[in-house]
Amino acid sequence: AMLLFQFRVVSNGKSNQRRTCEKRLIGFKAKDARTALRYAKLRGREAECSYRNTDDGTVHFEFVGVQDLLHLGSERDRDEVWYDIVELVRPMERRGRLIPPEAELQALADYRTRSTRHHVR
Repeated sequence: AMLLFQFRVVSNGKSNQRRTCEKRLIGFKAKDARTALRYAKLRGREAECSYRNTDDGTVHFEFVGVQDLLHLGSERDRDEVWYDIVELVRPMERRGRLIPPEAELQALADYRTRSTRHHVR
């Protein structure tokens, strides 16, 4: 399931309009699609929370909804957790625009940031 969350900040009684969002991919087993949807929604609601930020505003981490729900059956590869079928115009020819440099991939960028913090003198 692909879950969508938002960070809604309330300052001086007003909510921000432009919000940072998180897309969260979760995997689980369910007996059927309806059960899977109920479980995905439950997981989303359970993740909600609120906290005060450094500007004394209240940040609400809110579950927006389930963006997609996919059945991964026995036909999938053992390490596959998600797929999406889309149509693109000349993707191979445009891969420079479609595929970010490896250093910009989130996991590598996070790793580089953590490594830099630990090696600062």
